[in-house]
Order: sequence, then structure tokens, then C-alpha cells
Amino acid sequence: MNILLAEDQAMVRTALASLLRLETDMQVIEAADGAVALKLLKQHPFDLLLTDIEMPGASGIELAQHVQQQKLPTKVVIITTFGRAGYVKRAMDAGVGGFLLKDAPVAQLVQAMQQVMAGKKVVDSELLLNSLGEQDPLTEKERQALRLAAEGKSTSEIAATLYIAEGTARNYLSEAISKLNAANRIDAARLARQKGWL
Repeated sequence: MNILLAEDQAMVRTALASLLRLETDMQVIEAADGAVALKLLKQHPFDLLLTDIEMPGASGIELAQHVQQQKLPTKVVIITTFGRAGYVKRAMDAGVGGFLLKDAPVAQLVQAMQQVMAGKKVVDSELLLNSLGEQDPLTEKERQALRLAAEGKSTSEIAATLYIAEGTARNYLSEAISKLNAANRIDAARLARQKGWL
């Protein structure tokens, strides 16, 4: 099995590649970030892409979308430390065959990779349950503030539109960002939209 391993954390990537190389039928090419992985995908055929989600250059989901759009025969398995349920749906929409947490035992990962190569879907049960039972954490005010932020409105414009103080608008945005584990207001709006909460 010819594997492209895309992982930006050097220690994780090296350890995982070494473990996978112990399997007799696995050749592993390593990519230090999403941009390198994308370049390699364009140059070589791979049986399987094993990728992290959050990486510089391109995310694991963007890599999966590339595989899907280019109709490459490459199967995709995502491994992540982020158990965010919103990722599961996006990954499945991008044709990902497997979705596992990084703390899964290597034997489980190898088995999942083999199942994906055989055409099956493998999703970590914890992630699957989270995605099924996930509740919208946003209040209506937080949702309104995020919606306006997504339209490019400043904090003062959001406050004026919602007839609230600027500090209150900032608090709504801050709460929404925190609840969604987002990097900033735009990221929070994007995440909320993906989950159908905006």
C-alpha cells in the first residue's frame, strides 16, 4: 500500500511513519504540511492519504476535496486530535473514508486503513456520537452578532444594528468564539455555518 502521510507535527509524523513502515505492505511518503501534500498528490499516485485536519498550506479536508474533485483513486483517512463533530460531516461530504482520533491504537488505525481500502467507511464511535447528538450552543444574540460579523460588520456596527452597547456586542462575539473553539469571529461564523447554526 502506497501511503501519503500529511502531518505538520514532526514528532507525530515521524513516529506514525515508523510504526506504519513496520507493516509489511506499507510504503510511506511524508509531507510536513498541507501544501507539500497537495503538491505530492498532483505528482504521484497514492493508494491512501492519511492526513491531519489542521495544517498550514491546506487542511486535511481541503486535501480530501482535491482528491474528490480530481477524481483520484486515492482513499482518504483523517486522524485528528480535534473531536469536533462539525468536521465529521464536512469530511464525509469530501469523500473521506475514515475519521479517527490520534489517540487510537496503531492496530486500530491499520485496521481502519485496510477497511477503507476495501471500500468501507470507518468513523470513530465517539466522534460519530458527538456529531449525532450535538446541540447548538449559541444563544440567539450570539447568533445575530456572528451573522453580522460574517457580513464584515465591525463591533460598533454590530452594536448599532442590535441596539446594544459595544462591550455587549464584543461579549457576544467572544462567547460565540469560545463556545465554537474558533480562532476569531470569522472562523466562528464559518464553523457555525458549517454546522447549520447560522
